[in-house]
Amino acid sequence: MHTLWKKVSRHLALAAACYLPEQRRIGLERRLRGREEARKLALCDAAIVSYGKSGRTWLRVMLSRFYQTKYGLSSRQLLGFDNLHRQSSSIPKLFFTHDNYLKDYTGHADSKADYAGHKVILLVRDPQDVAVSQFFQWKYRMRPAKKILNQYPPHDSDISLFDFVMYETAGLPKIIDFLNLWAEEMPKLDDLLLVRYEDLRSDTAGQMRRITDFLGTPGTEEAIRDAVEYASVDNMRKLEQEKKFWLSGSRMVPKDKANPHSYKVRRAKVGGWRDYFDDEQVARIEAYVNERLDPVYHYTPTKQAVNA
Repeated sequence: MHTLWKKVSRHLALAAACYLPEQRRIGLERRLRGREEARKLALCDAAIVSYGKSGRTWLRVMLSRFYQTKYGLSSRQLLGFDNLHRQSSSIPKLFFTHDNYLKDYTGHADSKADYAGHKVILLVRDPQDVAVSQFFQWKYRMRPAKKILNQYPPHDSDISLFDFVMYETAGLPKIIDFLNLWAEEMPKLDDLLLVRYEDLRSDTAGQMRRITDFLGTPGTEEAIRDAVEYASVDNMRKLEQEKKFWLSGSRMVPKDKANPHSYKVRRAKVGGWRDYFDDEQVARIEAYVNERLDPVYHYTPTKQAVNA
C-alpha cells in the first residue's frame, strides 16, 4: 500500500509540475524516485545492486522460489522488497536496485557512501553482453518516458546495434562508468558480496549458496537445487509466456508473444554479444572495454586482474 501511494503521489507531483521545462521535470522525477530508493535502502536488510540486464530477474526468481518453498508461501508473486517479509518475518527485506536515482536525491554521484553500513550484493555481467541486451530492452520493452528519463536514444530512432552499444549515455560508456565507480568504492564497503553473472551461470547452485548464506538464510542442498531448476532458462520462458507473475507487474510479461526479442528472458548466453557484429566491430568493442574497464571484474583478458 505504501509503494502504491508513493507512485500515486509521485505522479501527482509530476502532473502539478507539467508547466516546467522538460529538463526540470526530468530532474524532479529523478529526485522523487531517488527519495523512494533512499527510503527502501534505509529499511532493507540487504540491497541487491546491478546494472540493467545483468541477470537480476533471474536471481529474483531463484530467491523467490527459495523463500516460497522454505516458508510454504504461494508462488504467484516475485520477491519485491518486503512483500514476502510481510508473510514471514524470517524472509529478509531485499531492495533490488539498478542504482539509477539514489544519487539524484542524496547528491552522492561520485561515491557509494549511501550504501555504507548496509549489506550489499553487487551483481555484475560482462558489459559487452549487457550493452547488447540493453539494445533489445530499449527497442522492444522500454517505455518511451523511461527512455527520456534515463537518456537513451529517442523512441523509434533509427540507430544500429553497434551505434547503440557505443552510445555515450546508454551503451558501453555508461555501463563501464557504472562498473568502474563501484570498483573504486567496493573497498570502502564492509559488507559487500560480488557476484558475477558468468559464475552464476557456470555454478548456479554454488553461487546461490554464497548468496543465501550472505543474506543469513542458508538453505539445504535440496532447496538450493529446487530453486535453480525452477529458474532454468526454459522454465522461465514458460513462466513468462504463461504470465505466471502478472501480479508483480510487467517485469516478467512479454510485450509481444510473437516477437522473441520482446521477452524479458531472451537468450541468457554468456559471450553471445559477438554473434551480432562483424570481426572489425568485435575488435573495436573489445579494445574499448579493455582500455577502460577496471580489471577487478576479470572481463579484460589483456590486463593483469587485481585481487585475483
